[in-house]
Order: sequence, then C-alpha cells, then structure tokens
Amino acid sequence: MRILAIIIALMAISLAAKATYILVPMDEGQKNHLKAYGITYWVLQQQVEAYWLLNYRGGSFAFAHTRVFERECLTRNVSYEVIADAQFERIKDEISNPEINMEVVKLEVPPKIAVYTPQFNQMGQRLQPWDDAVTLVLTYAEIPYETIYDTEVLNDELVKYDWLHLHHEDFTGQYGRFYRSFNSQPWYRENVRKMEEMAKANGFNKVSQMKLAVVKKIKEYIIGGGFIFAMCSATDTYDIALAADGVDICADMYDGDPADPNAQSKLDFSKTLAFRNFELIRNPLEYEHSTIDNSLRRTVNPEQDYFTLFDFSAKYDPIPCMLTQNHTRTVKGFMGQTTAFKNEYIKPNVLILGENKPADETRYIHSTLGEGFWTFYGGHDPEDYRHYVEDPETDLNLHPNSPGYRLILNNILFPAAKKKKRKT
Repeated sequence: MRILAIIIALMAISLAAKATYILVPMDEGQKNHLKAYGITYWVLQQQVEAYWLLNYRGGSFAFAHTRVFERECLTRNVSYEVIADAQFERIKDEISNPEINMEVVKLEVPPKIAVYTPQFNQMGQRLQPWDDAVTLVLTYAEIPYETIYDTEVLNDELVKYDWLHLHHEDFTGQYGRFYRSFNSQPWYRENVRKMEEMAKANGFNKVSQMKLAVVKKIKEYIIGGGFIFAMCSATDTYDIALAADGVDICADMYDGDPADPNAQSKLDFSKTLAFRNFELIRNPLEYEHSTIDNSLRRTVNPEQDYFTLFDFSAKYDPIPCMLTQNHTRTVKGFMGQTTAFKNEYIKPNVLILGENKPADETRYIHSTLGEGFWTFYGGHDPEDYRHYVEDPETDLNLHPNSPGYRLILNNILFPAAKKKKRKT
C-alpha cells in the first residue's frame, strides 16, 4: 500500500509537470473574446512568448502555464484550458499538416501603441463630442496605449511606437464637414480655435497645411516599418489629403479663402495608399468628402447589414489570415461618417479582407508600403449601428464577444508577430 501510494503520488507529480501550457480558445466557447487579447498582450509584457494558432478554434492563443497566468485568466473572466506539453505538441502537429489551413505564429514582443487623437482641454473634456472604438476596446481589454496628436507627429515622435491608430480625423482640414449642422455649437468653435492655434504654433498658415504635413509624416512612418490602423473618416480623408497635396480643396468657411475651382483635375492619385479616381464632393456644406464612401447610396436593410470576411491561407498568407481571425465569417455592419468603400475606387494592389458583395462595397482592406503595413476599417462603432454626435459611448461589458471589435484587436496583436528593434 505504501509503495502504491508513492507510485500514485509520483504519477500525479508527473502529470502536473506535463500540464505546462494554457490554451485560450477563441471559438464560440470563449466567454470573453476581447479580454483574451488583453491576456495575451499581458503575457508578452511579462517577456514570455505566446502562440497564435491561426484558424484553430477561432484563432486561439497559447502560452506557458503558470499559476499567475491562470489566476489572471480567472480574474479577467477569460476561458482557458490547461493542457499537457504532449497535448500541445499534438495540436501543433495537427496544425502543421499541409492539407489543413492552419498555422502557428509565434508572438514575441508586445507592440508599443499610440492613438492619434486630440488631447484634453482644461475641463477634462474631449474637443470632439464622440468616442473612438479603438480606445474603447483597448481600455476594455486592458491593453496600454499612449495618445499623440499633430505636434508630436510633426516632431518625429512616431518612431517611439510600433502601432498607430488614427482617430476619426478629417485630414483635409474641413473639421469633418460639420459646419452646416454644428458651427454654432461651442465644441465646434473651440475645436476650430484649438486647431488654428496648433497650426500657427507649428509654423503653418492653415490647418489643412498642417494636416497635410501630418499625413506625410505618417506615410514616412509606414514606409520605415510602422503599422497603422484607421477607421471611419480617418480612412478616406487620409488619402484625399495625400491626393490633394498642393491643391486648395477647402471652402472659405474652413480656411478663409475659396477652394481651387480646378481642384479635381489636379488630384494626384499616385500619392495615395488605397484609393484612386475618386471625385471630390464640391458642396462644402454636404456631410461627405468624396465619392469613396458608400454611405449615401446604400439601400441595405439594417437588419440584413452584414459583411463577409475572406478566407486566406494560414501557411502562405499569414498576415491577412491574422487580421481576419474570428469565431464567425459574417460580421454585423455598422455606419459611420465613412461607412464603406466603393469597390470601383480601390487600387488593384489593395487586399480586400471583408466585403458586402450585394451592396458592392468593401469594409475592411489592407496593404503594405515600404517596410510597413496599413489597414482601413469602415464605420464608427462595431456595436452601435448608427452612432451620432454626442451619443453615449458603448459599454463593452455588454459585448465581450463582438466579432467587429475582434478585427480591431487582430490588428493590435499583428505587429507582435514581427520582432522589431524599437527606437527610443
């Protein structure tokens, strides 16, 4: 009996020693998909490698088992499984089968994240009365980030960061074209005053000139190996500003003098990232910048508004595969100042990640530039179909399994798969 007890004890110790990995499943069984990304980011911060199992149970994560990691999963209400080393090896063997569309990607360094967004005023309030989906989900997932804006970009501070999110910005210097509806509102006037003040402090006569310098700096950042992610109006206005380099496209209520009547013919589409051959909306009071956005011509029933994620080869196209990891291939649509991109204006070298085929529109696109990468995602808030100015922010405690928000977090972890030397 004594010998048997010793044998049982040794077997128990042996089994415990083999249970050396935590698997975080990302299929329908996961209680909190969004916080699962935060757990994985936090593990990387502890200088422990993690694995992204592309197309395995919804794009699961795995990392070495410790009691600290297990306790953190419990604290954040993230579903997990403790598995033996041999079991993890079997999973990797299954994934390595060339006939199976799966891949193991090692995550090594947590990317340092910057969010391009206006700073706070003395009252502690934002200059613009709307929220931002990326900052909401970063905060909810407990992923740290820093905020920067025009002055920091112009002072070459982007080199400090691996990943940059562009807030819902109007890079053309037309203040979102909110003039007709909101020019009498205190927040609008304060925003204009602050932007003009910032432009002068940085040596520019107009806000549009400052914004152009900013988009050029961001483009240099991408070429040098940076990762950018943009949503809503930061997508199309970014390219419009690049195409209009040296051309005045702002009416007098935005910059004090008339727009160039021949602006359309002077656009240079060779300078843009994603779009070409689009036309400017010349009415300065219209809540639209160009023909890129599909918002105005959409006839989609909100209850049937979904877009489909493309399937990519995990072994041969791991980057787009990472960006589209999800527990569903159909994602609920959502509106924004820029909702979706008309297919006819997308450059042929751009990779389409998600589209609404019946509406002839694309929601999610990606490509490379130099050594870096960029991703554009149409719409404002994946869990608020129509988010209006001054609406309350979304409570992500009510949407812990949001497929639309998962796409944002895919982009945040994506740079961790590429080991980089960060400049300081």
